Formats: sequence, structure tokens, C-alpha cells
Amino acid sequence: QLQLVESGGGLVQAGGSLRLSCVAAGRTFKSYPMGWFRQAPGKEREFVAHINWRGFSTSYADSVKCGFTIPRDNANNKVFLQINSLKPEDTAVYYCAARWGTVGSSSPDRYDYWGHGTQVTVSS
Repeated sequence: QLQLVESGGGLVQAGGSLRLSCVAAGRTFKSYPMGWFRQAPGKEREFVAHINWRGFSTSYADSVKCGFTIPRDNANNKVFLQINSLKPEDTAVYYCAARWGTVGSSSPDRYDYWGHGTQVTVSS
């Protein structure tokens, strides 16, 4: 089992920045590709970004390519989501997820472990 815990969400004004963190415990974190997803009220969970297990390959949803980055720190079992230039439409619960394999995926169905999420609210 791999336990994931997100933190760093909050209420920010449009144009602001946040750094979300996800810390893992329970198994060898560095073996897992990691992803970030988000879910806004009344909408389906959507892909935001993923990173492979070594941290050399990343992918982003088209809607977040400008302003979002997904670094990881395998030494400390963490993955981050740096969000700059926040917009009200970025308001959602943000989840980190881990999957077996070597590369990430944009499909939430391909992930094996999930955190409970952290709320991001962007005011206009």
C-alpha cells in the first residue's frame, strides 16, 4: 500500500500562486509515476499533470501548460504542483495519484493510489 497526503491548498486571488505538496508513505515512492488531477463541483475529475518515476518526463493538460509545473523530490517522497497565474476556473479539489509502471497517464482509471485531495479556491 502507498498512502498519499496532499497539502498546500487554500483561498487565493486570481493571478496568485500556490505550491501543492503530496507526501507518500508506505512503499518505495521513487518507483511510482505520479499524477495530479482536479475535480470542480459538478464536473468529472480531470487530468492536470503527470511525471514519470525518475522525474525526467512530464506531461500537462492543454488548459494548464502555461503556469503549472510538477516537480518531484524522490529523496523526500514528495511530488509538487506549482501553480502560477491562478484563474477562477482553476478552483477545484486537487488530488495526487500514483500508479504502477514507469510512465504517467492522463487517465485517472490507470492510477492505483489516491490522496484525499486539497481544496484550491481562486477568487476573482
